[in-house]
Amino acid sequence: MKRCAKSMLQNKEHWNTIILDGSIPDKDIECMIAESYDLISDNPTKRIYEAVKKIPKGKVATYGQIAELAGDKRMARAVGNALHKNPDPDSIPCFRVVNSKGELAGEFAFGGAGEQEKLLIADGIEVTDGRVDLKRYQWDTSGHDVITIFSTIL
Repeated sequence: MKRCAKSMLQNKEHWNTIILDGSIPDKDIECMIAESYDLISDNPTKRIYEAVKKIPKGKVATYGQIAELAGDKRMARAVGNALHKNPDPDSIPCFRVVNSKGELAGEFAFGGAGEQEKLLIADGIEVTDGRVDLKRYQWDTSGHDVITIFSTIL
């Protein structure tokens, strides 16, 4: 989404006055409405899915990493819950998320025993005894933070 002009962002508390007096072009009003919608529709699950979408092919992330990128490093369990309910597995590659030891999810995930392993192997990631070598395959998120990951929704 394109960002509104800086002057618009500074005047959010006065938007109804600006809109009603007719002094703002329609394109700026549309931008402000879109930003308002993004602000009120933001939620932890949406942020989790957006973070998972950013995991590069051939890399994995831990539940804790995704929680931190989604804005709260204490919500690793919420990451697991959200991924278990993944509404779009083709776009949200939850199979790339493992626990802090590199262990894969249980048999109930991804359609049965061995499915996550098959997906990871197809992604170019070696799996040994139900575990991924995090030193080799863990996504380096040091250049990322909540702002850069979510620049498309904030």
